[in-house]
Amino acid sequence: MHVLAFRHVPFEGLGHIQPVLESCQVGVQYVDLYQEGQLGELPSDPAEAAGLIFMGGPMSVNDGLPYLERETAILREALERGQPVLGVCLGSQLLARAAGARVYPNPRREIGWYDICLTAAGLADPLLGQLDARQPVFHWHGETFDLPRGAEWLACSEACPHQAFRLGSNAYGLQFHLEVTPEMIEDWQQQDVNCGDVRELDGPLDAHRGAAELADGASRVFRRWAALL
Repeated sequence: MHVLAFRHVPFEGLGHIQPVLESCQVGVQYVDLYQEGQLGELPSDPAEAAGLIFMGGPMSVNDGLPYLERETAILREALERGQPVLGVCLGSQLLARAAGARVYPNPRREIGWYDICLTAAGLADPLLGQLDARQPVFHWHGETFDLPRGAEWLACSEACPHQAFRLGSNAYGLQFHLEVTPEMIEDWQQQDVNCGDVRELDGPLDAHRGAAELADGASRVFRRWAALL
């Protein structure tokens, strides 16, 4: 059994998702359609995978990038067949767009450690219900989305109301980065493509501020997602 993990930059990997999948004996095939010459080249048929994961990235779903258009089509097909899907940050925006919702700039960028609050549906959700009703998580995004038609709204934050949603029983979009490790946070701050965002911060982000609590919540949430496969 394996999942396809779609990356959009080399430094936004699976983080805390990886050891959970390994412990559940789920293999990972990475898909890097953003690399030159890779458009449309998939390691295997998405329909044959147990599930699909779409990671984050600094680009926008509205940029008209061919590989994101291809991924949006793959997501639409996955939703039609009821395949388990997990979208993280940009991946959640791609999922929302694939389901017909609008993606647009958030009133302000949300970068760093901020609380999310679970909605009533979130508290009752098999995955998000593993978190505290108010949970500190890591964010790095400047865009948001409308909730797709028929979606369950699972979480919000003070700066961005739509932080998580579920479509059907097994397609999840998480605007926040539950998967991130301290090493990833430190690395992201050094990436050239993120320099503009970093200059807007008051100072360096504390990579370890909520790391232990985040890792614990991530293990529980992603284990529940793996059980859907």
